[in-house]
Amino acid sequence: MNIQAEKLIELVKERHNPKKRRAKFICVASGKGGVGKTNFSVNFSYVLADVFDKKVLLLDGDVGLGNVHVLLGLRPDRNLKMLMKGVDIQELIQHFEKLDVLLGFSGIDTFQELEDLDVITVINKLEKISDNYDFIILDASAGINENVLKFAVSSDTTYVVTVPEPTAITDAYALIKSLYKLYNYENIKLVANMCRNKNECFSILERITASCEKFFSFRPKTAGILPESSNVKLSVKYREPVATAFPSDPYTLAIKEIASLETGEVIREDSPGFWSKLKKFFKVKG
Repeated sequence: MNIQAEKLIELVKERHNPKKRRAKFICVASGKGGVGKTNFSVNFSYVLADVFDKKVLLLDGDVGLGNVHVLLGLRPDRNLKMLMKGVDIQELIQHFEKLDVLLGFSGIDTFQELEDLDVITVINKLEKISDNYDFIILDASAGINENVLKFAVSSDTTYVVTVPEPTAITDAYALIKSLYKLYNYENIKLVANMCRNKNECFSILERITASCEKFFSFRPKTAGILPESSNVKLSVKYREPVATAFPSDPYTLAIKEIASLETGEVIREDSPGFWSKLKKFFKVKG
């Protein structure tokens, strides 16, 4: 067993020792790109901080292709590159309203930058400031690679985002399979995004969970489904979360419901019509 694998196993053991941490680490991953993973990470983190008044740190862990700064309108000059060069992590944290953000970086200038980035070192640095937070959200890159697996296995829970499309479903299952086969990791929740039909998306998630139960003897939990919304693209243009640009959009309401399930707390309604709007969407689309 190599040194990196030994470090990861030790990290996993520490992760399950509740005395070692206060913050809950959540990794957000996806089997393939283009499924809205980072939009989910950004809005989920923002809602946890704003609606549920939690202390949240969002890390952009998409090495070389980080774009959380684009979605939040932040300057990317303070990022993970500087962390690996020894800059104190506290100096790199930026803010979007109540949400703390540690940015990744876009583009790799040298091979040395690839060698310098060590996910386990990043996790260890996050552990040292974890007492300051309720949640630390790790937005991993799309697909299956060493960094994604390390972020996921180091987390208390991993949200796997997919969409109602055959390749995305297949790749989401492959990611879950890899986490289980390599690390016996089962702490997985599923999110279906870009859903035009509620029943179709629940059926897709059920097929994934049924396959996991059949072949691996565990069932990932269903976190929720996110409706397709044209306002998601508009919010990217505005460089702000959907949750701030369109607080009454069905996508935002669904994010709030997922966050409510995660915290175990009741949503503070923004208006008397909160639940009726969400139910109306699913009734019409389902």
